[in-house]
Amino acid sequence: MENEWKILQGDALTKLKEIPDETADMCVTSPPYYGLRSYNVDGQIGLEDTPDQYISVLADVFDEVKRVLKPDGTLWVNIGDSYAGSGKGAWENKTAQKEVYVPDRDSPQCKMPKTWDGIKAKDLIGIPWMLAFELRKRGWYLRQDIIWTKPNTVPESVMDRCTKSHEYIFLLSKESRYYFDHDAMQEPAVKEAAFGANRSTRYGGKKYSESPEVFYRTKSGNAYNYTGYRNKRDVWSIPTKPFAEAHFATYPEDLVFPCVMAGSREGGVVLDPFNGAGTTGVVCLKTGREYLGIELNPEYIEISEKRLQTVKEQIEWEKAQISFFDTEDTA
Repeated sequence: MENEWKILQGDALTKLKEIPDETADMCVTSPPYYGLRSYNVDGQIGLEDTPDQYISVLADVFDEVKRVLKPDGTLWVNIGDSYAGSGKGAWENKTAQKEVYVPDRDSPQCKMPKTWDGIKAKDLIGIPWMLAFELRKRGWYLRQDIIWTKPNTVPESVMDRCTKSHEYIFLLSKESRYYFDHDAMQEPAVKEAAFGANRSTRYGGKKYSESPEVFYRTKSGNAYNYTGYRNKRDVWSIPTKPFAEAHFATYPEDLVFPCVMAGSREGGVVLDPFNGAGTTGVVCLKTGREYLGIELNPEYIEISEKRLQTVKEQIEWEKAQISFFDTEDTA
């Protein structure tokens, strides 16, 4: 792949159909959220008349993603939820909502319906789980829901519920067995989770008397050697980070990194059909993966290309410095 990345301009579903079967090792993406933002491009996803239509359109895209993935490939989808409502008041008081970007009254998303059959004003729609269940229905293996909690979430002025501070990442697989490098996404272990010192305890019919510095136990009662790391948990606390060149929300590199590391081998191809500002591509370059993105808005492709080129030049400069000092040491 030229320059270690390629971004196709156009509608995600159309462009995916141009990609050969089993091209990508994995897919990690964050599709446009429902009814929250207009990207001012004809054909954008997220402005459908009903949540069901939105879910159907997204599921069609992921049907093609499934075809493009290799048999052991995985899909990681970051998606947020939306509330139903009348649309009155929120756009007058732009500090009243969680979203950094709040639309004006004449914007396309403000003209959308705000309630639907079975969904009342003020209801949480449940978009993430609607998508997860639809993908499972279409043949994906729904393996896990990961909670992305945001310690620096934007405050809300709501008085009848808690401030929203999390989103979902769903891990889905094409087949029941798939590539997953759990070692690559391990996190520091907490020693207090071990046995008490010199404590003799029976689990699963086996007696363990090892000190906490030597062995831990699992739920099944098995003991394993303490390495200072453990399997990554399914709640990820990651701050949001602004990206000055993009006038829309971008998910942080720290959110994409563990997905890419667990879901692909070095040198593999990572797909993102909703490229946005190219954050997935940035992580791919930094971790030695190739990147294949799709983006409807040509302005965002320009932003992404510039960003990726800067990262590539930085990586090449760092490699040159290492090579220079290695040569000096052996001279």
